[in-house]
Formats: sequence, C-alpha cells, structure tokens
Amino acid sequence: MQVQVVDYRAPDAAEKFTRSLHETGFGVLTNHPIRQALVEKIYADWLAFFNGDGKDAYAFSKETQDGWFSTEISETAKGSKQKDIKEYFHIYPWGRIPPQLKEDALTYYREANALAEELLSWVEKYTPPDIASRYREPLSNMIKGSTKTLLRVLRYPPLTGNEPAGSIRAAAHGDINLLTILPAANEPGLQVLGKDEQWHDVPCDFGTLTINIGDMLQEASEGYYPSTQHRVVNPTGEGAKKSRVSLPLFLHPRDNVVLSDRYTADSYLNERLRELGVKT
Repeated sequence: MQVQVVDYRAPDAAEKFTRSLHETGFGVLTNHPIRQALVEKIYADWLAFFNGDGKDAYAFSKETQDGWFSTEISETAKGSKQKDIKEYFHIYPWGRIPPQLKEDALTYYREANALAEELLSWVEKYTPPDIASRYREPLSNMIKGSTKTLLRVLRYPPLTGNEPAGSIRAAAHGDINLLTILPAANEPGLQVLGKDEQWHDVPCDFGTLTINIGDMLQEASEGYYPSTQHRVVNPTGEGAKKSRVSLPLFLHPRDNVVLSDRYTADSYLNERLRELGVKT
C-alpha cells in the first residue's frame, strides 16, 4: 500500500498529500507543526487519569457524547460482535474536562484543529472540478461554526488474557467524520487495509503524522476520497503488558451541512452512533 509520505514544508506538499488521500484514503506528513513535547505530556497525564479513581465523575452523556466512556460501554465496530478493548474520553471545548488536564487538552485541540482546517483546504484546492461541483458547499465552509469536532483521548489497557474470543483493541472500522488527524501513539498496533486486501502496519514514529479520510468526506465526494478501513491489533509479548494511548482529532462539519441526497452531517452522525451502540 503506497501511502505517500509528504514533507509538510515542501512546496508541492498539498498536491502530493491530496493525491495520496485520493489513492489510498491515507496520507502521512513529516515536519508537521504538531508539538511532540505537548503530545507526550498529554499521553502521560491522561494515562494517570485513566489509571486513577476520578473517572466516574465524568461518565459520558448520551445526549452530549462528552466525557469518559468505560471499557464496559466502549464501541462495538460496525459488523463486529465484540466490543473494542479500550476506554476513552471525549473532549469538546464546551464539554466537561478534568481541571488539571484542561489547559493542555484545549491547547492541543486548537493547534490540531487549525492544522486539520488547513489540510481540508488542501483537499478542497486539489479536488477535480467535476467532483468539487458536487459538493453542496465548499469543504472549508462545512466546518465554519461547527461544535462537533472531537478530540478523543484513547487508552487501550494492558491485556489480561481473559478477553472474549475474537476481541481486539479496535476492530476494523472507518471513521465517521471528514478528516482524522493522528499523531503516533506511544505503542504500535495501528494497521490500514490496503487495496490488496492486506493489512499494513502504520509506523509508530512521532516524526510522522497520519491523516485519513472519514466516511462523511467519502459521502460528500461520492467516493472520490475513500474512507479506508483501519484497526488496532492486540500486542504480544511484553507489549501486551503496556497501555497504548492515542490522540485522534476528528474534524466534523456543522450539523446542518448537506453531505448528499441521503444525509446531512447530523443524520449521518446519529445513524453511526446508534450502530456503535453509544446512542439510542
């Protein structure tokens, strides 16, 4: 699977990056502006939060979808029979955030969201005119005023050996949103399904930033930008004793954005949340 690795600072970065998204659903950036020190601090601080006793005070809300989602209510990927082996916290600027973690989380949210907006503008610029003409509004306009862009802090706990048969940290799935921005996790395990129908490891190297297409952009572009399946596999050996932390930012449009004849952003999101089992 030839995911293009692109130097963010190169003069032809936008064109190369957008071509990779079209051909594979994924792009990888080097020399990007996401600060390693901030991400590593967030990983360490949130791992302490997940290992602590204060999580219950932030139990998630079905109405607002913010807060802490335990392993017991974690997502079940579409088409999977087992819940993913993970817990996570949903961060929105308007939502609940533990006070001691708030400043760093919101700083990262702003910086990652700004980069996501820039990358979406790259996609918009290099979308072929015949495809762009089918967008119900410019991509860059879809996110203006959005309150749904989500920062998720994920923790995959150490494996106990008592997990249900067939369960993995994150079963194969596509993301719901427009674009996902993902700095390397603290442990490997992320894999992408290539056009050859084989699973390919995504490097666990902080020098790279992984970006993938979400289902909403696939819907709006009538498949020109494919939402690629990905998963997080269970580690073996010493790796099975470690937690894995990751920090995806999911760039979402406003609720009233029309994606296609079939969906608005709101109707699409609610359908998927019901399929994931976290909304009734």
